[in-house]
Amino acid sequence: MKKTWMNLIVVATLILAFAVCAGCTSNANTSTGTTAGTPSASATTTISDGYGRTVVIPSNIDRIVCSGSGCLRYISYLGAQDKIVGVDSIEKTKQAVEGRAYTLANPQFASLPLIGEMRGKDDPEKIIGIGPQVIFKTASLTEQPANAIAAADILQNKTAIPVVEMPYGDLATVSGKAQAYGTLRQMGTLTGKSARAEELIAYIDETTADLKKRTQDIPESQQKTAYVGGVSFNGPHGIISTEPAYPPFAMVNVRNIAGQAGTQHADISKELLVSADPEFIFIDVGTMQINDGGAIVELRTNPAFSSLSAVKNKKVYGILPYNFYSTNYESVLADAYFVGKTVYPDRFADVDPSAKADEIYTKFVGKPVFASLNANYNSTGFRQVKI
Repeated sequence: MKKTWMNLIVVATLILAFAVCAGCTSNANTSTGTTAGTPSASATTTISDGYGRTVVIPSNIDRIVCSGSGCLRYISYLGAQDKIVGVDSIEKTKQAVEGRAYTLANPQFASLPLIGEMRGKDDPEKIIGIGPQVIFKTASLTEQPANAIAAADILQNKTAIPVVEMPYGDLATVSGKAQAYGTLRQMGTLTGKSARAEELIAYIDETTADLKKRTQDIPESQQKTAYVGGVSFNGPHGIISTEPAYPPFAMVNVRNIAGQAGTQHADISKELLVSADPEFIFIDVGTMQINDGGAIVELRTNPAFSSLSAVKNKKVYGILPYNFYSTNYESVLADAYFVGKTVYPDRFADVDPSAKADEIYTKFVGKPVFASLNANYNSTGFRQVKI
């Protein structure tokens, strides 16, 4: 009898020990939010976004919406389109002229729920109804950091959904390029696409290095002069609309006659264009959206331009717009190869600009969309413009 009681005591002790251990395991999983080393749906991570804001976000992000001009372009570059659960109005409105490669490559965006109006004019109630885990938001170079931070905080407070704000960046300046790379890396990290972000950054560096290498030994005195007119900026513009720091010129050592007018978009005087008399004129074919025909018609009809060397020598060329809902980086690079081939044909003898453009578009958005993109502009890009 005594032995039986001893056996019962041993069994009861073992049962109690197993129960205590099981409770310990359960408590550990609850507190860490992990199961077998994998973050649970409730696990969170604290980050610092592109403007230094502290944001608590889910560790696993599968549902995203993008706010602000060009934000969705970054997600497309990274190949994280499957995580997008809502879009702004520009993605759901068929454009009479479509200048965005990522949209041509991703027609499915148009069928997603609406989060609000374009350019970051979001509808918090619509976003709440869609239920993303996080909102990515980009701010343009011209937006003051304080305003960008305030906009992110307001949207986060209204939706109770974490907002990660990042600068859009550009390829025209050292600081802009650093911002673009930083945004690629942060979005890449948060979407599980870090390797893809580094792949794109390496490709941009390799491509710009190739462009520069082809012309870097040309003395400044022998560099060709050029002007780009009709540059799109929040819509189409006429001949005097330009970019003093036009990246496709800088990348292949072409001297921009408007280079002293600043770094961002600028309107120059017609007198400056005539007096500078560039050897080449490139027309951003986005100008064709203007009812009267824009810059091309101005060159044909304004007597002041008939004396221009580029007009008389038939050195006027169409180039694809890259400012369409913020900067399309792939079009910047494609344009640079066309400029180089046109101005320095011997240095780009091995390059077919259209084929190179499709290589670039495929790298960025996964599809060779050059012909489709150019068709939006009556296929006037990458060819001589008859004046």
